[in-house]
Amino acid sequence: MDRERLIDLMGEIIPDEKRILTDQADLYSYSYDASFGFFVPDIVVQPKATEEVAKVMKLANQFEIPVYPRGQGTSLSGGPLPVKGGIVLDLSRWDQNLEIDSEDMVAIVSPGVITGNINAKAMEKGLIYPPDPSSSNIATIGGNLAENAGGPRGLKYGVTKDYVIGLEVVTPEGEIIRTGGRTVKNVTGYDLTKLIVGSEGTLGVITEAILRLYPKPASTQTLMALFDDLVDSGRAISKVLNSGILPAKMEIMDQASIQAVEAYRPLGLPTDVEALILIELDGHPMAIADEMLKVQEVCKEVGVREVKVAATSEEAEKLWRARKLVSPAIVRVKPTKISEDATVPRSKIPAMFQRLKEIKDKYNLDLVVFGHAGDGNLHPNIIADKRNQEEMKRVEMAVEEIFTAAIELGGTLSGEHGIGTMKAPFMEMELGEVGLDMMKRIKQSWDPKNILNPGKIFPEIGQRLVLTDE
Repeated sequence: MDRERLIDLMGEIIPDEKRILTDQADLYSYSYDASFGFFVPDIVVQPKATEEVAKVMKLANQFEIPVYPRGQGTSLSGGPLPVKGGIVLDLSRWDQNLEIDSEDMVAIVSPGVITGNINAKAMEKGLIYPPDPSSSNIATIGGNLAENAGGPRGLKYGVTKDYVIGLEVVTPEGEIIRTGGRTVKNVTGYDLTKLIVGSEGTLGVITEAILRLYPKPASTQTLMALFDDLVDSGRAISKVLNSGILPAKMEIMDQASIQAVEAYRPLGLPTDVEALILIELDGHPMAIADEMLKVQEVCKEVGVREVKVAATSEEAEKLWRARKLVSPAIVRVKPTKISEDATVPRSKIPAMFQRLKEIKDKYNLDLVVFGHAGDGNLHPNIIADKRNQEEMKRVEMAVEEIFTAAIELGGTLSGEHGIGTMKAPFMEMELGEVGLDMMKRIKQSWDPKNILNPGKIFPEIGQRLVLTDE
């Protein structure tokens, strides 16, 4: 179908012409995300009703036009990139519904609702929505659902899929289905809700979600532990968790992260340590006080330099601000940031730290390590300059070794960023040929014409990680 005909047909589906974008400048705005790659779509549409999505999908299925669902474009894996052109389905403006039902302890939300707003509104009623990805103040819940996003609180509370109990979904063929519901327990048939969450927009378009909420903890307290050796900090993480304490958050920053933050916005952090760990405990104040003493004892056993407990909420907020500043701080060193999230079993955290040290030295790169250390979800970030082709070649080789190290240690390619285009070449490394084929069969049964987010998750023949212009 020619582009002009496609635009005309979309005009029959979307009544507001302002929600159909065809200008070259607009199309370029949807050609990239927070990862690598540049792909211009043929048209962008902004639906605000399930029926509109269903009609778009029926049209696309009839004429075999690729459709790419998209939220705010914060994906670090290439999730919404329109790699084969076609239609970008921008759901970010569809934010009309954000309902908190305190009696059933659920939230009912539209796909374009900002994730942080869900928790903010829940807290007004004494509840919380625990998943808290770093981009929660700008990312949409639809994107978080598609990628099964995590965040610092994932250690104790789990990730996005653990809070989704019901969905409204438009299939690739334009049918509307509902999965799950408002009940906490539901074992009727296959768990399609869990299948769709984390499927990266390849099986259906999420148009509404029912999310489980939790009571707001009575109290929280934060501790900072400083270490002269990165591997020792990894051992401290394992020992704290093995002591019977389950923190709400357990984050790590290596020396490069600390130095970058202090250069960017000084907060008084010591820049001569190899690592710092931030731990937040939540629950009853008396229980927290007892657990804080145990955490300090464990850290001393491993060889901590210093332990500091935040005396006030303001002090705690200052410490957590440092962690949130890592991403903007490190790109001041060099303009290109390759953010990975290879994840390993908790017991292998010290070994993964050692492997990352070796990779950093081997390829002579600015490799920064931070992340959700308590659940093994590390974020090795490589800071480079994409204009330097030789450096980017070294980056490509380093990233491959990071993935290999994670798999060899019994881990996974991704703990929360998803596969998208960035990690597709490595899928068979983790899943094996048969495991990958089983996923392809599921995709084929749901989307026989392969129109919904094609080019994601599954590697194409000969595909490899390419970060250079060659």
